[in-house]
Amino acid sequence: MDFTIRHAHPEDFDRLRAIELAAFETLRNAGAVTDEAGACSLEELSDFWRNGLLLTACTSDSVPVGFVAAKVEESWLHVAEMDVHPDWQRHGIGRRLMQAILTIGQQRGLTGASLTTDKMAAFNARFYATLGFEIVEGLARPPHLVSLIAEELASGFNPTRRAAMCMTFSDAHNPPQITSTTSNSSAISSISSEKSPSRAKKR
Repeated sequence: MDFTIRHAHPEDFDRLRAIELAAFETLRNAGAVTDEAGACSLEELSDFWRNGLLLTACTSDSVPVGFVAAKVEESWLHVAEMDVHPDWQRHGIGRRLMQAILTIGQQRGLTGASLTTDKMAAFNARFYATLGFEIVEGLARPPHLVSLIAEELASGFNPTRRAAMCMTFSDAHNPPQITSTTSNSSAISSISSEKSPSRAKKR
């Protein structure tokens, strides 16, 4: 089963939002969220896209089945969202998406990558740890993570489950090896799927 990871196009946005909503239910079933399902707005997706930090995984017939969205916070690549449709999980798609976006962060000379996630679901914090992310607490958190965690807890996330994670690119346990391109219309990589746990949803 072959997949291509490429920069997303605006015409993909509706499909990406549908993927996020579907993946939300996987997280709900794991107990990580209890609120109503939500998805990135079209404006948010447009911002990620304009900055070249919105990637999608597509099947051989060009149908998006997963995506990763990031932004630059201070000198950090912050992974804002990563989802794989439930019908396409456990094929290594989440890992390949993460490797591709981390490669872009490295090539831009950023300090490292950050994210917030659920610490208990197997496909969240434990998955990111296999990529080199570590949970950071207190003063070890970059300022943008301090603010973001506070916002998430204020919005209703369970404080006992929420985690902030970082990796510095110089200390990456698994440095990405995917060759990227500079064109938003070009494929980043063609991959064959593998049976490994695939992150369903970042949150």
